[in-house]
Amino acid sequence: MPIRIPDNLPAFDILESENIFVMPQGRAMSQDIRPLKLAIMNLMPTKITTETQLLRMLGNTPIQVDITLLQSETHNCKNTDQAHLDSFYKTWREVKGQYFDGLIITGAPIENLPYEEVDYWDELVDIMDWSLTHVYSTFHICWGAQAALYYHYGIPKYPLPEKLFGIFPHRVQADFCPLFRGFDDVFYVPHSRHSEVRAEDILKVPELSIMADSPQAGVYIVAAKKGRQIFVTGHSEYDADTLKKEYDRDVAAGKPIQVPYNYYQDDDPSKPPVVTWRGHGNLLYFNWLNYYVYQETPFDVDKGGF
Repeated sequence: MPIRIPDNLPAFDILESENIFVMPQGRAMSQDIRPLKLAIMNLMPTKITTETQLLRMLGNTPIQVDITLLQSETHNCKNTDQAHLDSFYKTWREVKGQYFDGLIITGAPIENLPYEEVDYWDELVDIMDWSLTHVYSTFHICWGAQAALYYHYGIPKYPLPEKLFGIFPHRVQADFCPLFRGFDDVFYVPHSRHSEVRAEDILKVPELSIMADSPQAGVYIVAAKKGRQIFVTGHSEYDADTLKKEYDRDVAAGKPIQVPYNYYQDDDPSKPPVVTWRGHGNLLYFNWLNYYVYQETPFDVDKGGF
Protein backbone atom coordinates (compact mmCIF):
# COMPACT_ATOMS: atom_id res chain seq x y z
CA MET A 1 0.00 0.00 0.00
CA PRO A 2 1.68 3.22 -1.02
CA ILE A 3 1.93 5.29 2.13
CA ARG A 4 0.76 8.87 1.88
CA ILE A 5 3.03 11.11 3.93
CA PRO A 6 4.18 14.74 3.73
CA ASP A 7 6.84 15.28 1.07
CA ASN A 8 9.20 16.92 3.60
CA LEU A 9 8.99 14.22 6.29
CA PRO A 10 12.58 12.94 6.75
CA ALA A 11 11.40 9.38 6.12
CA PHE A 12 10.20 10.31 2.61
CA ASP A 13 13.65 10.57 0.99
CA ILE A 14 15.00 7.57 2.93
CA LEU A 15 12.16 5.29 1.87
CA GLU A 16 12.10 6.52 -1.72
CA SER A 17 15.83 5.76 -2.03
CA GLU A 18 15.04 2.20 -0.87
CA ASN A 19 12.36 1.81 -3.56
CA ILE A 20 9.56 1.81 -0.97
CA PHE A 21 6.35 3.15 -2.52
CA VAL A 22 5.73 6.50 -0.85
CA MET A 23 3.24 8.86 -2.44
CA PRO A 24 3.34 12.66 -2.25
CA GLN A 25 0.12 14.11 -0.91
CA GLY A 26 -0.51 16.03 -4.14
CA ARG A 27 -0.48 12.86 -6.24
CA ALA A 28 -2.58 10.98 -3.70
CA MET A 29 -5.31 13.64 -3.80
CA SER A 30 -5.74 13.06 -7.54
CA GLN A 31 -6.69 9.38 -7.06
CA ASP A 32 -10.38 8.67 -6.62
CA ILE A 33 -10.08 5.97 -3.94
CA ARG A 34 -10.44 5.90 -0.17
CA PRO A 35 -7.07 5.40 1.54
CA LEU A 36 -6.90 3.42 4.74
CA LYS A 37 -6.65 5.76 7.71
CA LEU A 38 -3.83 4.59 9.95
CA ALA A 39 -2.56 6.30 13.10
CA ILE A 40 0.82 5.62 14.74
CA MET A 41 1.11 6.45 18.45
CA ASN A 42 4.89 6.82 18.61
CA LEU A 43 6.07 6.43 22.22
CA MET A 44 9.73 5.94 21.35
CA PRO A 45 12.20 8.74 22.20
CA THR A 46 13.94 8.56 18.79
CA LYS A 47 10.77 9.23 16.83
CA ILE A 48 12.27 9.75 13.37
CA THR A 49 14.00 6.36 13.48
CA THR A 50 10.85 4.57 14.65
CA GLU A 51 8.52 6.30 12.21
CA THR A 52 10.86 5.44 9.32
CA GLN A 53 11.03 1.78 10.36
CA LEU A 54 7.26 1.48 10.59
CA LEU A 55 6.58 3.37 7.37
CA ARG A 56 9.00 1.05 5.59
CA MET A 57 6.91 -1.93 6.75
CA LEU A 58 3.66 -0.30 5.63
CA GLY A 59 4.75 0.50 2.07
CA ASN A 60 4.78 -1.30 -1.31
CA THR A 61 1.27 -2.76 -1.52
CA PRO A 62 -1.61 -1.76 -3.79
CA ILE A 63 -3.75 0.65 -1.71
CA GLN A 64 -3.05 4.03 -0.21
CA VAL A 65 -2.45 4.32 3.51
CA ASP A 66 -3.00 7.77 4.97
CA ILE A 67 -0.70 8.12 7.99
CA THR A 68 -1.36 10.25 11.08
CA LEU A 69 1.59 10.46 13.49
CA LEU A 70 0.64 10.89 17.14
CA GLN A 71 2.70 11.90 20.18
CA SER A 72 1.95 12.16 23.88
CA GLU A 73 1.00 15.62 25.08
CA THR A 74 1.69 14.72 28.73
CA HIS A 75 5.34 13.74 28.15
CA ASN A 76 8.19 16.03 27.15
CA CYS A 77 10.17 14.34 24.37
CA LYS A 78 13.83 15.34 24.67
CA ASN A 79 15.31 13.19 21.89
CA THR A 80 13.44 14.57 18.88
CA ASP A 81 13.62 18.13 17.63
CA GLN A 82 10.54 20.11 18.61
CA ALA A 83 10.24 21.54 15.10
CA HIS A 84 9.81 18.01 13.75
CA LEU A 85 7.11 17.25 16.30
CA ASP A 86 5.31 20.53 15.60
CA SER A 87 5.42 19.91 11.83
CA PHE A 88 4.42 16.26 11.60
CA TYR A 89 2.78 15.10 14.83
CA LYS A 90 -0.62 15.56 16.39
CA THR A 91 -1.87 14.71 19.86
CA TRP A 92 -4.66 12.29 20.59
CA ARG A 93 -6.95 15.12 21.70
CA GLU A 94 -6.68 16.60 18.19
CA VAL A 95 -7.94 13.40 16.53
CA LYS A 96 -10.13 11.71 19.14
CA GLY A 97 -13.28 12.67 17.24
CA GLN A 98 -12.05 10.76 14.18
CA TYR A 99 -12.27 7.06 13.26
CA PHE A 100 -9.33 5.03 11.97
CA ASP A 101 -9.02 1.74 10.13
CA GLY A 102 -5.86 0.87 12.03
CA LEU A 103 -3.70 2.06 14.91
CA ILE A 104 -0.13 1.15 15.88
CA ILE A 105 1.00 1.74 19.46
CA THR A 106 4.77 1.45 19.70
CA GLY A 107 6.99 0.29 22.51
CA ALA A 108 8.88 2.55 24.91
CA PRO A 109 12.12 2.03 26.90
CA ILE A 110 10.36 2.12 30.29
CA GLU A 111 9.83 -1.56 31.06
CA ASN A 112 11.25 -1.32 34.57
CA LEU A 113 8.64 1.23 35.63
CA PRO A 114 5.28 0.13 37.04
CA TYR A 115 2.65 1.10 34.48
CA GLU A 116 0.93 3.59 36.80
CA GLU A 117 4.22 5.44 37.35
CA VAL A 118 4.65 6.24 33.64
CA ASP A 119 4.02 9.97 33.29
CA TYR A 120 1.67 9.52 30.33
CA TRP A 121 -0.14 6.42 31.63
CA ASP A 122 -3.50 8.14 32.12
CA GLU A 123 -3.31 9.54 28.61
CA LEU A 124 -2.42 6.12 27.19
CA VAL A 125 -5.35 4.56 29.06
CA ASP A 126 -7.67 7.08 27.37
CA ILE A 127 -6.17 6.18 23.98
CA MET A 128 -6.53 2.44 24.61
CA ASP A 129 -10.18 2.94 25.61
CA TRP A 130 -10.77 5.11 22.55
CA SER A 131 -9.23 2.48 20.28
CA LEU A 132 -12.04 0.06 21.15
CA THR A 133 -14.69 2.33 19.65
CA HIS A 134 -12.76 4.40 17.08
CA VAL A 135 -10.24 1.97 15.53
CA TYR A 136 -11.00 -1.22 13.63
CA SER A 137 -7.73 -3.07 14.44
CA THR A 138 -4.92 -2.03 16.79
CA PHE A 139 -1.37 -3.38 16.51
CA HIS A 140 0.61 -3.09 19.76
CA ILE A 141 4.42 -3.45 19.85
CA CYS A 142 6.73 -4.57 22.71
CA TRP A 143 6.05 -2.41 25.80
CA GLY A 144 2.91 -1.15 24.06
CA ALA A 145 1.74 -4.78 23.82
CA GLN A 146 2.54 -5.46 27.48
CA ALA A 147 0.77 -2.28 28.58
CA ALA A 148 -2.36 -3.07 26.56
CA LEU A 149 -2.50 -6.69 27.78
CA TYR A 150 -2.25 -5.37 31.34
CA TYR A 151 -4.88 -2.66 30.93
CA HIS A 152 -7.44 -4.55 28.84
CA TYR A 153 -7.03 -8.05 30.30
CA GLY A 154 -5.08 -7.80 33.56
CA ILE A 155 -2.03 -9.68 32.22
CA PRO A 156 1.00 -8.85 34.41
CA LYS A 157 4.56 -8.35 33.19
CA TYR A 158 7.55 -10.00 34.85
CA PRO A 159 11.14 -8.71 35.01
CA LEU A 160 13.70 -10.90 33.27
CA PRO A 161 16.93 -11.90 35.06
CA GLU A 162 18.83 -10.40 32.13
CA LYS A 163 17.87 -8.49 29.01
CA LEU A 164 16.37 -10.56 26.21
CA PHE A 165 18.54 -9.29 23.39
CA GLY A 166 19.08 -10.71 19.92
CA ILE A 167 17.43 -12.62 17.08
CA PHE A 168 15.39 -15.64 18.13
CA PRO A 169 13.64 -18.47 16.23
CA HIS A 170 9.84 -18.59 16.44
CA ARG A 171 7.03 -20.91 15.41
CA VAL A 172 3.38 -20.37 14.53
CA GLN A 173 0.87 -21.83 17.00
CA ALA A 174 -2.35 -20.85 15.22
CA ASP A 175 -3.21 -23.09 12.26
CA PHE A 176 -4.52 -21.40 9.11
CA CYS A 177 -4.31 -17.91 10.59
CA PRO A 178 -4.23 -15.18 7.91
CA LEU A 179 -1.69 -13.22 9.95
CA PHE A 180 0.92 -15.88 9.13
CA ARG A 181 0.18 -16.60 5.48
CA GLY A 182 3.45 -17.13 3.65
CA PHE A 183 5.49 -17.74 6.82
CA ASP A 184 8.12 -20.46 7.06
CA ASP A 185 7.87 -23.16 9.73
CA VAL A 186 10.60 -21.34 11.67
CA PHE A 187 11.04 -17.57 11.41
CA TYR A 188 13.26 -15.06 13.18
CA VAL A 189 12.41 -11.96 15.19
CA PRO A 190 14.52 -9.33 17.00
CA HIS A 191 13.83 -8.82 20.70
CA SER A 192 15.22 -6.18 23.03
CA ARG A 193 13.43 -6.06 26.37
CA HIS A 194 13.79 -6.45 30.12
CA SER A 195 10.38 -7.97 30.88
CA GLU A 196 7.93 -10.56 29.59
CA VAL A 197 4.35 -11.72 29.64
CA ARG A 198 3.75 -15.40 30.31
CA ALA A 199 1.68 -17.98 28.50
CA GLU A 200 0.04 -19.32 31.66
CA ASP A 201 -1.51 -15.91 32.37
CA ILE A 202 -2.72 -15.43 28.81
CA LEU A 203 -4.27 -18.89 28.61
CA LYS A 204 -6.54 -17.99 31.54
CA VAL A 205 -8.24 -15.29 29.43
CA PRO A 206 -10.80 -16.80 27.00
CA GLU A 207 -10.76 -13.73 24.75
CA LEU A 208 -7.04 -14.14 23.99
CA SER A 209 -5.10 -16.62 21.85
CA ILE A 210 -1.34 -17.16 21.60
CA MET A 211 -0.64 -17.06 17.88
CA ALA A 212 3.17 -17.48 17.83
CA ASP A 213 5.95 -18.08 20.33
CA SER A 214 9.61 -18.92 20.76
CA PRO A 215 11.32 -21.60 22.88
CA GLN A 216 13.80 -18.94 24.04
CA ALA A 217 11.92 -15.63 23.77
CA GLY A 218 8.54 -16.88 24.99
CA VAL A 219 5.21 -15.44 23.89
CA TYR A 220 5.54 -13.48 20.63
CA ILE A 221 2.09 -12.67 19.22
CA VAL A 222 -1.24 -12.68 21.05
CA ALA A 223 -4.56 -11.81 19.42
CA ALA A 224 -7.98 -10.96 20.74
CA LYS A 225 -10.90 -12.66 19.02
CA LYS A 226 -11.58 -11.43 15.47
CA GLY A 227 -8.18 -9.73 15.31
CA ARG A 228 -9.37 -6.37 16.59
CA GLN A 229 -6.33 -6.30 18.87
CA ILE A 230 -2.90 -7.72 18.01
CA PHE A 231 -0.12 -7.79 20.63
CA VAL A 232 3.47 -8.27 19.41
CA THR A 233 6.33 -8.57 21.90
CA GLY A 234 9.20 -8.34 19.38
CA HIS A 235 10.48 -5.85 16.84
CA SER A 236 10.12 -7.19 13.32
CA GLU A 237 10.39 -3.59 12.05
CA TYR A 238 14.00 -3.18 13.24
CA ASP A 239 16.69 -2.06 10.81
CA ALA A 240 19.78 -4.18 10.19
CA ASP A 241 21.88 -2.05 12.54
CA THR A 242 19.35 -1.30 15.32
CA LEU A 243 20.66 -3.89 17.77
CA LYS A 244 24.25 -2.98 16.87
CA LYS A 245 23.65 0.67 17.77
CA GLU A 246 22.05 -0.36 21.04
CA TYR A 247 24.93 -2.73 21.86
CA ASP A 248 27.63 -0.19 20.96
CA ARG A 249 25.87 2.50 23.03
CA ASP A 250 25.75 0.33 26.13
CA VAL A 251 29.34 -0.86 25.74
CA ALA A 252 30.53 2.75 25.39
CA ALA A 253 28.57 3.67 28.52
CA GLY A 254 30.10 0.81 30.49
CA LYS A 255 26.74 -0.89 31.03
CA PRO A 256 26.52 -4.67 31.40
CA ILE A 257 25.27 -5.97 28.06
CA GLN A 258 25.67 -9.33 26.35
CA VAL A 259 26.41 -9.68 22.65
CA PRO A 260 23.04 -9.86 20.82
CA TYR A 261 22.14 -13.51 20.36
CA ASN A 262 22.34 -14.93 16.83
CA TYR A 263 22.87 -11.47 15.31
CA TYR A 264 26.49 -10.92 14.27
CA GLN A 265 28.23 -13.18 11.79
CA ASP A 266 29.86 -15.92 13.92
CA ASP A 267 28.54 -14.05 17.01
CA ASP A 268 31.52 -11.71 16.59
CA PRO A 269 30.71 -7.99 17.15
CA SER A 270 33.61 -7.02 14.89
CA LYS A 271 31.75 -8.62 11.97
CA PRO A 272 28.57 -7.27 10.32
CA PRO A 273 25.09 -8.30 11.46
CA VAL A 274 23.22 -10.90 9.41
CA VAL A 275 19.61 -9.93 8.64
CA THR A 276 17.32 -12.96 9.01
CA TRP A 277 14.00 -11.29 9.92
CA ARG A 278 13.22 -8.85 7.09
CA GLY A 279 10.98 -11.19 5.05
CA HIS A 280 8.91 -12.13 8.10
CA GLY A 281 8.60 -8.48 9.11
CA ASN A 282 7.25 -7.41 5.75
CA LEU A 283 4.81 -10.32 5.65
CA LEU A 284 3.56 -9.62 9.17
CA TYR A 285 2.66 -6.02 8.44
CA PHE A 286 1.28 -6.83 5.00
CA ASN A 287 -0.95 -9.58 6.38
CA TRP A 288 -2.20 -7.39 9.22
CA LEU A 289 -3.04 -4.53 6.87
CA ASN A 290 -4.64 -6.78 4.26
CA TYR A 291 -6.54 -9.38 6.28
CA TYR A 292 -7.31 -7.53 9.51
CA VAL A 293 -7.75 -3.96 8.28
CA TYR A 294 -8.39 -3.61 4.53
CA GLN A 295 -10.55 -6.75 4.14
CA GLU A 296 -12.62 -6.08 7.27
CA THR A 297 -12.98 -2.36 7.96
CA PRO A 298 -16.20 -0.58 6.85
CA PHE A 299 -15.96 1.42 3.64
CA ASP A 300 -17.21 4.53 5.41
CA VAL A 301 -14.93 4.37 8.45
CA ASP A 302 -16.09 7.78 9.67
CA LYS A 303 -19.45 6.29 10.64
CA GLY A 304 -17.77 4.10 13.25
CA GLY A 305 -20.05 1.43 14.64
CA PHE A 306 -17.18 -1.00 15.24
